[in-house]
Amino acid sequence: GWYWGSLTANEAKEILQDTSEGTDYLFTISAMTSAGPTNLRIEYKDGKFKLDSVVLVKPKLKQFDSVVHLVEHYVQLTTPLAPSNGTVQLLLMTPVYTATPSLQHLCRIAINKTTRRVQELPLPNRLKDYLTDYSYNV
Repeated sequence: GWYWGSLTANEAKEILQDTSEGTDYLFTISAMTSAGPTNLRIEYKDGKFKLDSVVLVKPKLKQFDSVVHLVEHYVQLTTPLAPSNGTVQLLLMTPVYTATPSLQHLCRIAINKTTRRVQELPLPNRLKDYLTDYSYNV
């Protein structure tokens, strides 16, 4: 997937061992913007995740229980229109995956994008269970 998830300190060191200084992979959203590649740090504080920002904006940013919920929120806010105030807009439209997702998983995401009522679908219970195991739409 696009989220590296939980790693031990040794696993993190191994992944970063042969990379250049400043390389990171966890708790950062890297996105191509109109200003070029941009890295946005994800802050974790008091059990909540939010994007890091300048001091004046930080209190206004929404907080989330998980990184996936944070990403879902910003994906849903994505509209490819230029902002009128001259700021750089964050567009989260196409994730870079750590591995190619299976067709089965991509179908699950497509279904989860179109309905939150999986249990009401005329499907076998085993398939409903699979769909609800990953109830996110990203």
